[in-house]
Amino acid sequence: MNYKIFFLFVFVLLTSFSNISIKPKNNLNITETIKLPGSKVISSYNELNINSYKKPSFESFSIALEGFYKLKEKGLVTKDILTLIDFSKSSNTKRLWVIDLTTNEVLFNTLVAHGKNTGEEFANYFSNKAESFQSSLGFYATAEVYIGKHGLSLRLDGLQKGLNDKARERAVVVHGADYVSESFIKNHKRLGRSQGCPALPVEMNKKIINVIKERSCLFIYHPSKSSLFI
Repeated sequence: MNYKIFFLFVFVLLTSFSNISIKPKNNLNITETIKLPGSKVISSYNELNINSYKKPSFESFSIALEGFYKLKEKGLVTKDILTLIDFSKSSNTKRLWVIDLTTNEVLFNTLVAHGKNTGEEFANYFSNKAESFQSSLGFYATAEVYIGKHGLSLRLDGLQKGLNDKARERAVVVHGADYVSESFIKNHKRLGRSQGCPALPVEMNKKIINVIKERSCLFIYHPSKSSLFI
């Protein structure tokens, strides 16, 4: 009986040492996984094919891309399409980019509206509350297309609790609007504003929606909330 106890003790001891020896390898794999997105961000940004468009800022792009990888890994988005909206920029500038991450190419760069209670020319105030008429920041998954009062529209599912997860019940969607145009800017000195939706120029609406619909990643950035995004 004593021999059985002794051999059992030796077996348990050897098993414990075996488990300990495996841990550094697991830690190394985790470290490599964390470093990989960072290297991809830098190379993707430097090699971004912008065609005739302007590049987004590195900060907004890097947060968007790292978030995309995390969401893709979790299966929350499935397409290799990233839509980036940078609300730190003037509404009079083209602050929306649609990027094909398979080819690393900017497909669209255009105007986009923010909510009427988010600010005048610049976006400053954000909310996740119904009837706030403010934009919500953060990561979204694009959902289904429907025909609404603004014509062809695209539903959004907010993926960040407390930041934008009320988007669907607030009817925050992508749609076209005639107040999102260069002519509106010329007449009013700023772009028109929505009730919280990222509204697009009418002539770009269908083109963009058909590319980004059905589980692609959409990210709305502002530096005041950058610590909450990922």
